[in-house]
Amino acid sequence: MEKTTSARKSLYGGSLHVPSVQEFVKKPILTIPPRYLQPHYQDGEHEMIINSDHHAHQIPSIDMQKLLSQESTNSEAELARLHFACKEWGFFQLVNHGVSPSVLEKMKTETQEFFNLPMEEKKKFSQQPGDIEGFGQAFVVSEDQKLDWSDIFFLTTLPVQLRKPHLLPKLPSPFRETLETYSSELKNLAMAILPQMEKALQIEAKEVTNIFEGALQAVRVNYYPPCPQPGKVLGLTPHSDAGALTILLQVNEMDGLQVKKDGIWVPVKPLPDAFIVNIGDVLEIITNGTYRSIEHRATVNSEKERLSIATFYNPRVDGEIGPASSLITKQTPAAFKRLSVEEYFKGFFERKLHGKSFLDELRIK
Repeated sequence: MEKTTSARKSLYGGSLHVPSVQEFVKKPILTIPPRYLQPHYQDGEHEMIINSDHHAHQIPSIDMQKLLSQESTNSEAELARLHFACKEWGFFQLVNHGVSPSVLEKMKTETQEFFNLPMEEKKKFSQQPGDIEGFGQAFVVSEDQKLDWSDIFFLTTLPVQLRKPHLLPKLPSPFRETLETYSSELKNLAMAILPQMEKALQIEAKEVTNIFEGALQAVRVNYYPPCPQPGKVLGLTPHSDAGALTILLQVNEMDGLQVKKDGIWVPVKPLPDAFIVNIGDVLEIITNGTYRSIEHRATVNSEKERLSIATFYNPRVDGEIGPASSLITKQTPAAFKRLSVEEYFKGFFERKLHGKSFLDELRIK
């Protein structure tokens, strides 16, 4: 039975095997291997706002307690802030979110310890041919494409029946239990955020949340080793996220996430104990373009590794993705095609990661 389940066809498709960056930086590197050199990045495309302390150049922050407050003045003002953040930025930092600090601390510690395991141990969780779940790299579709300066550990956490038996159930304890708790807490958080978005969009209650009953949730841990020439590589290629909602937890104090706003790369300074939440392509489709998925990327540094945990929340596997019917009018016709969740993810993962190119293919011309 176990063999059949682990051999089950991957929902996300596969990625070619590439060496672990964490492993090869253990020896001093004199020159960066050519496959990691990013010519566009070196040619000046990395102009950005250096002074990230300027409040106008910070992604908005949203207070979950105020959003859910019984005090209507508080909740209405915060709802308006949420609507603005989703329309104009596609990103916000979520504070007072209700996930306990002890769960966050455990998750950070256990994640760090997983990446500290000897390579032989991590190899037990390696991606299998034709599947991106596991330890390895994503979006590697050809032998000559440029590579990101990172390793990832990617796995489906919900629904339980879609978990790969050789991954989450086999993780060392207490990482396994911590990931279970974290996955459940983040499901609850996502299902608290989505109804607020429905309210902000003034669409029928449950029109959006219904397609997230029995939702697909996946966790991707990103490990960005230090690099002697950080200006020549990228930890993660510029892209918008495929899913509906991404909830990111920064594991250590190294920054690196940058968001593209009005053509300029804006560094994100994570607030203590906050989540960084962003709109993915699926929500841009569902909201018929009102909420936008925004390109972002990860940079690396020369001093220290950086780790982050991204949790992706998506409609259920047997569902369909398309604009919400109450947002389609004569003035605002459907801007995107409808397709099944399975078709959608297959299409996204079998391509090289590149900006919003996949979403653009789904636009109705």
